[in-house]
Amino acid sequence: MRHSKKRGHDSEEPLDVEDAAEPAADGDSAPPSADANDEASEALAADASPDSEVQAEREKYLRLAAEYDNFRKRTAKERLEAGGRAQAELVRRLIDALDDLARFAHVDPSATDAATIVQGVDMVEKKMLRELGSLGLEVINPVDQPFDPAVHEAVATEPTPAREDDHMVARVYQPGYLFQGQLLRPARVVVKQWNG
Repeated sequence: MRHSKKRGHDSEEPLDVEDAAEPAADGDSAPPSADANDEASEALAADASPDSEVQAEREKYLRLAAEYDNFRKRTAKERLEAGGRAQAELVRRLIDALDDLARFAHVDPSATDAATIVQGVDMVEKKMLRELGSLGLEVINPVDQPFDPAVHEAVATEPTPAREDDHMVARVYQPGYLFQGQLLRPARVVVKQWNG
């Protein structure tokens, strides 16, 4: 039920609920609620989010690009250093053989016979091959083996009277080399050919 009489400031009469719900008479609107403020903030954030997302993704991309560039430079440097260490290890293993070779290269030919020089050079060759073999070098010297075009290069052929000798290696002009399974140079060979 509504009260019709006016109330003053000093009136002790309680306000009617319906009166409190009515808008102010002077036309001012009520202040916005907390929910309305949250919705406005979300709307502003939604409007600004595409630009901020793009900026965040751009920064992420730039950071990843810089990290990749650093990684690439670091791995290239490490690869170069590893190659240098491997070459130094190879040279270190060959130093003794080079010393032996230098001793034979500087002997007095008038005081040394040819057999001694040949024997010394043979010893140096064996020492070098032993050191290189320990690193993974294999010599391809396929005399009396079947011709294999994957590791042999035929430089000539010669006839053979026996059918079973067809495509067998007769002689090796130049041995070939494999290093850790990789062909460095094919063996250059003469291949037997049966003409039947």
